Amino acid sequence: MTKGHVHSIQSLAALDGPGVRFAIFLQGCNLRCGCCHNPDTHAFEGGREYTPDELIARAVRYKEYFGSEGGITLSGGEPLCQADFATELFTLAHKEGINTCLDTSGSLLSDRTRALLAVCDRVLLDIKYTAEEQYRKHVGCSMQMPLAFLALLREMHIPTTLRQVIIPTLNDSEESVRRLAAIAAAHSCVDKVELLPFRKLCTVKYESLGIPFPFAHLPEPSPETMAHLEALIK
Repeated sequence: MTKGHVHSIQSLAALDGPGVRFAIFLQGCNLRCGCCHNPDTHAFEGGREYTPDELIARAVRYKEYFGSEGGITLSGGEPLCQADFATELFTLAHKEGINTCLDTSGSLLSDRTRALLAVCDRVLLDIKYTAEEQYRKHVGCSMQMPLAFLALLREMHIPTTLRQVIIPTLNDSEESVRRLAAIAAAHSCVDKVELLPFRKLCTVKYESLGIPFPFAHLPEPSPETMAHLEALIK
């Protein structure tokens, strides 16, 4: 059985998909986003090894709290970097009648990706920017990767939540958010769009790791700005 490298587990998470969820944060990421709040998940080395059976055994203990909407969420890091492990985990979850949710950047596409999506009940897809040059500069991949991933989600009819962290001076304009809304409207699988405020609580993590926080100089968005932009996507 495949083993996965796990950074951390949150047994009763409320912000990682619908309902109450058993959130598993995997170790390792192929991207280097300027706004990343989990720099400690970047390296592929480290983390604790688990088998899918071990994680399902832990998740089942919380099944009574999941209700009709909750379940397991895989986040990271980037779960697509451990697609085989994630597929085994989600397959076992379905055997236990547990809902599955994947939180991803959508930056990797392969037959392994398709196999994983076949056992996903929902995907939380980060569309970090709506301009190619920003993706190249602040993420480390082309914007065409998450858009191709989103097209696959549409093809497979997988319910999708689009998410974007709103970062002042980079993607907090009306034009940018309207482009995001247009992307959502063009994909029938998208049933929700979430705008999340950029936060700098992660600064202490960067300091402890001895690496610079690329967006330390940027301000957090005001509640008024968030409310204004959220009104554009409703």
